[in-house]
Amino acid sequence: MTQNSKRNFFKNWSWVLVPLIAKGGLLWPALGLLLIPIMVALIGIGLLRGKYWCGNICPHGNLFDRFIAPFSAGRKFPDLIKGPVLKWGFFLFFMGMFAFRVSGVLQHWGALDFWNRLGFVMVINYFIPTILGITMGLAIKPRAWCRFCPMGTVAELSYRLGRILKLNRKTDLSVAGSNPEKCAGCGLCNQACPLELYPQQAIKDKELQDPRCIKCSECTANCPRGILNLRRAV
Repeated sequence: MTQNSKRNFFKNWSWVLVPLIAKGGLLWPALGLLLIPIMVALIGIGLLRGKYWCGNICPHGNLFDRFIAPFSAGRKFPDLIKGPVLKWGFFLFFMGMFAFRVSGVLQHWGALDFWNRLGFVMVINYFIPTILGITMGLAIKPRAWCRFCPMGTVAELSYRLGRILKLNRKTDLSVAGSNPEKCAGCGLCNQACPLELYPQQAIKDKELQDPRCIKCSECTANCPRGILNLRRAV
């Protein structure tokens, strides 16, 4: 299976995990335990490729792109969503509540229902973003939730750590620009970015050095001159 076919497989099918875990987990809490390897994978990919998970593998993101986008209001992100206060404030609140719930479950270590209790905590922490993400996707833009998603923030922090430790020198990808004289200045790449970043900046700077980039390739696909590409970071 090639790199593109793997990417297309996840883009097409990873969304199935959302109803399976968020809805099915309410009936069978052990399904929530699937989130443990998912979180490990997110952190691992974050170390090597930043928020690549968010733009290509994330079940929520692919659900929003596939099913919410056709019905989305398509409004610009409010300043609150784009600012750091909501992002980091919600991250601390969400992770704090998660840690609090897990600490309560750990008191039942060794009990017959321990894994079901832990799975249920995972399910609740998955169910809430599902409802919030769908609501915001319909009212604003499909990826509105992704601007301050706690798991996206974890991937971003992992990426920063990977850069410090130089773990991603051979694996990182970035939006790269070439032949700036060919840029028509149309801004279609910026309009295509689901997180409202500015990939056009890569034409001037040769690379988009923004850790928030989810490397989804929407900007490269919408460049009419073909001078934006997703390739190994320099």
